[in-house]
Amino acid sequence: MAATSRELVFQTLDCARPARAPRQLWALPAATEAHPEAYAALQHDFPPDIIVADGHLREHPETQGDPYAVGEYVDPWGCVFQNIHPGVIGEVKEPLVHDWAADRGRIRIPTAWLTIDRDAINRDCAATECFTYAGAVPRPFEQLQFLRGTAELYMDLLDEDPGMRAFLGEMHALYCEQLTRWAQTEVDALFFMDDWGSQRALLIAPEVWRAYFKPLYADYAQIAHSAGKRVFMHSDGNLLSILPDLIEIGVDALNTQIFCIGLDELRPFAGRITFWGEIDRQHLLVEGTPAEVDQAVRDVYATLWRDGGCIAQAEFGPGARPDNVRQVFESWNAVVGVGCYGPIA
Repeated sequence: MAATSRELVFQTLDCARPARAPRQLWALPAATEAHPEAYAALQHDFPPDIIVADGHLREHPETQGDPYAVGEYVDPWGCVFQNIHPGVIGEVKEPLVHDWAADRGRIRIPTAWLTIDRDAINRDCAATECFTYAGAVPRPFEQLQFLRGTAELYMDLLDEDPGMRAFLGEMHALYCEQLTRWAQTEVDALFFMDDWGSQRALLIAPEVWRAYFKPLYADYAQIAHSAGKRVFMHSDGNLLSILPDLIEIGVDALNTQIFCIGLDELRPFAGRITFWGEIDRQHLLVEGTPAEVDQAVRDVYATLWRDGGCIAQAEFGPGARPDNVRQVFESWNAVVGVGCYGPIA
């Protein structure tokens, strides 16, 4: 009997020789609205093996607007995003917090995220053969930037601002409680994210990251693993300097820009963490050809596949060519199982 999607993902995470690489397509409205027929065909021809679980919240956090529409969007914490491009998320131009002591009262704590309907989530998990991860997205570093502004937050981290530290503790407590409640459901994994890298390096010094954020992520991983769940994480940019730390705390699957980091740089980590995609969306999916995409998938397979350890994930974003996105999944189907490179030492 063929493995289910859920079984394929677990086999991949455990480097236990899945029959094919499990699939997941991320798509932004900017792409799906520009190419509706191509997107529908991708969904039909390459159905996902990994899906996000709906929390079925009994209460919903206060927001205003649409994050993907032109205009203003107010997030659950009260941050105001300005968007000038439809189909993508905008930016915060005026942070809420100019002084942590004076402005703490302007920040909302979205406790509505804790009102998940466990029974409804479990019914959804039972009704699918897909691998499911929690629809909760702790993102402490990014959320602090939205609230404070990037440059100001960097100074707070260096100055060890007590107001920032106190608020970070409040935020972390909410995230831990949110993940703990999700860990009591039948989802297969918990998820968190933060965009940590520039094109070349971490956005802050690794030692500062280890002092502030590594302990938070370690708590999230411990919550997941103590409940028998896997840990999935996303980060854009070059985070090579902290990849050993992420492995140490127990991240099972990492979605990051592996072509930004460099495949050769990542080779020593093959088999130690699952690379949850991706194929270069900055240049290759936008400017490349299907033949170049095919070669990129084969390079990832040759460098990082160890009887598993790679998920066929790609993002269909602004500017991406539909034929290039399709080629990602066609090529993964071609290389895994066929074993075009033979055994890898």
